[in-house]
Amino acid sequence: MFDTVLVANRGEIAVRVIRTLRSMGVRSVAVFSDADADARHVREADTAVRIGPPPATESYLSIEALLDAAARTGAQAVHPGYGFLAENAAFARACEKAGIVFIGPPADAIALMGDKIRAKETVQAAGVPVVPGSSGSGLSDEQLAEAARAIGMPVLLKPSAGGGGKGMRLVRDAAKLTDEIAAARREARASFGDDTLLVERWIDRPRHIEIQVLADGHGNVVHLGERECSLQRRHQKIIEEAPSVLLDEATRASMGEAAAQAARSCGYRGAGTVEFIVPGGDPSQYYFMEMNTRLQVEHPVTELITGLDLVEWQLRVAAGEKLGFRQEDVRLTGHAIEARICAEDPARGFLPSGGTVLLLREPEGDGLRTDSGLSEGTEVGSLYDPMLSKVIAYGPDRASALRKLRAALAETVTLGVQTNAGFLRRLLAHPAVVSGELDTGLVERVVDELVPTGVPEEVYEAAAAVRLEALRPSPTGWVDPFSVPSGWRLGGTPQPVSFPLRVTDPVEVTPRGTHTVTDDTVTVTLDGVRHTFHRAADWLGRDGDAWHVRDHDPVAASLSRAGHAGADSLTAPMPGTVTVVKVAVGDEVAAGQSLLVVEAMKMEHVISAPHAGTVAELDVTPGTTVAMDQVLAVITPHEEHEEAE
Repeated sequence: MFDTVLVANRGEIAVRVIRTLRSMGVRSVAVFSDADADARHVREADTAVRIGPPPATESYLSIEALLDAAARTGAQAVHPGYGFLAENAAFARACEKAGIVFIGPPADAIALMGDKIRAKETVQAAGVPVVPGSSGSGLSDEQLAEAARAIGMPVLLKPSAGGGGKGMRLVRDAAKLTDEIAAARREARASFGDDTLLVERWIDRPRHIEIQVLADGHGNVVHLGERECSLQRRHQKIIEEAPSVLLDEATRASMGEAAAQAARSCGYRGAGTVEFIVPGGDPSQYYFMEMNTRLQVEHPVTELITGLDLVEWQLRVAAGEKLGFRQEDVRLTGHAIEARICAEDPARGFLPSGGTVLLLREPEGDGLRTDSGLSEGTEVGSLYDPMLSKVIAYGPDRASALRKLRAALAETVTLGVQTNAGFLRRLLAHPAVVSGELDTGLVERVVDELVPTGVPEEVYEAAAAVRLEALRPSPTGWVDPFSVPSGWRLGGTPQPVSFPLRVTDPVEVTPRGTHTVTDDTVTVTLDGVRHTFHRAADWLGRDGDAWHVRDHDPVAASLSRAGHAGADSLTAPMPGTVTVVKVAVGDEVAAGQSLLVVEAMKMEHVISAPHAGTVAELDVTPGTTVAMDQVLAVITPHEEHEEAE
């Protein structure tokens, strides 16, 4: 076994790998960019090495910097985690050339399975069923469009070089193929450095089921059952569970053997995942989608139902050991469900969020596990992936695991950064989820039911209570009567104290209930109902939801609107980087015309013209870093638009 392992990653997966290294008595080396100098994974490792400035291309994606860090710390092996260079064949080869063990599959297997076109051809030759789609690589835009029309709408555009939903586009209208192909290429190039695309038939209401495999260097391959990953948004998994309620033992065994055969076909070694698309009405008709040649984000649910530590087995296999068990030894016991906590704001269309973690409470207890890279004071920016942590619940059956996870999400507090924890808690209570009637489009169909409209009255009441308490004089010594927030007025009727506040729209709030305020909680009682919130600065949190309740200054807001031309201004919907600018000052634009693209946390957001007009101001260029609500451009409306208003 290795003495020292470098973890070439950050955040929750780095912390999770370090945990297993510590349990095995292996020295851990963390790496960090300047943005992560005080990150949790840095503090928890045995030693840490700076590898560059904040941009990932100059730090976490720098093969040279990572190998230099390994050499300087005497690391004999590198664990890549997931994301960044985990599925980069060039990195695996560079490690081998430097005499460092890459804890993952051989570089040739990564390259083969990383090319979705070659991967499909390889596993198909091995007898594994594949999704109908285009054939050949390097197809032009027109060839892709022709293949899509031949397959028939709807189709799915997919980057050949990547995964994780990045660059994928579901196209139902053939007239939109040209624009969607261009957008998919642009996102694929930004995410993977390769804009090669393929097109596949879209199976309506499919289920996404994947099989975990383990292979050693001695010819042994086993599968560890399946994971149900059908609850997704924008092709990104958000809830995963094991096992799937869809499969019976015969189908499970059949899919498991197909996954093992796919692993054998590419000479696989280590932990990997074979992903299948499965028609919900007939699970026996499953199709290979792709193989992820790394540890998956959702690996904890498999660990909980098998009792195996997958990171430990990655290390053991990389060190040359044989698997210590056979297929017949694998037992699936109980049920586990995982929720991905991401820095995104459901109330703003799930746009990426950011900020400083002011208050953190992560659930713990029997049957609960939290994999997290967070700590209080963590800065969440727009440079890296939005996933912050994972909350996993285990129970003897699915119903008990669901209950535990919903309760755990209600206990999750991440004030200072908007997250999707409350949304996920409500999703897990949806009747279709509870009954197990899942498909990959379910979340998008019910999303509006799960995102609250407006702010509950008790939130404003709690925010006003905090401000009222701050105005109260010290209980010791002389009290200035003019400092008491009683609403008393000279020569007039006492007026109740009120506070102008806003989460989105401004409101005037006059506290009317009773309240108790402590350093990190506030409890208010309204109409006989008691409400308790966590609090930090201007943030309040409850049941996984959070609200940033700010003081509203109507004068300042009016001046700001006047200075920024009001509705004519285009603002950044999220903190991020401007990647595309399609117009210049003086250009005439049509209503709805695409003008700019802002990217954050690997997500693109198109900024369109609010009305027909002229570009009067343009304050950004490609590469400009912007804050949320920062003015990007101003569009002066045409006269006919002004007259219509």
